[in-house]
Amino acid sequence: MTTTKNTAKKASSYIPKTPEHIECNIEKTLDVLGGKWAFLVIRELFCGTLRFGELQRKIPSVSPRALTSTLRHLEEQGVLERKVYPTVPVTVEYSLTPKGQDLHVICHEMKLWAARWT
Repeated sequence: MTTTKNTAKKASSYIPKTPEHIECNIEKTLDVLGGKWAFLVIRELFCGTLRFGELQRKIPSVSPRALTSTLRHLEEQGVLERKVYPTVPVTVEYSLTPKGQDLHVICHEMKLWAARWT
């Protein structure tokens, strides 16, 4: 019975809300995204599903501990999904949820801003 509640909660987190009133939610967005590595992880996952080692190679400056922490946080927030395959050794793949894919516009705008101003 617990599994059903969890599944229902998880599935509903992928349905975007239609806000009646838009308040300043920048702080809430930053809380969902977490630390400094989140945008880099999300950027890499826009290209598709990746394993932990692939993410590490694509973001060489992140430590394994920081990457693990970032992936856990983003999974808890419903931004990405973690799929575990029962192989030896265990294979784990990460992919963006619809909530994570919705960040594509924000990332694109950040790239444009950086191109103009840095």
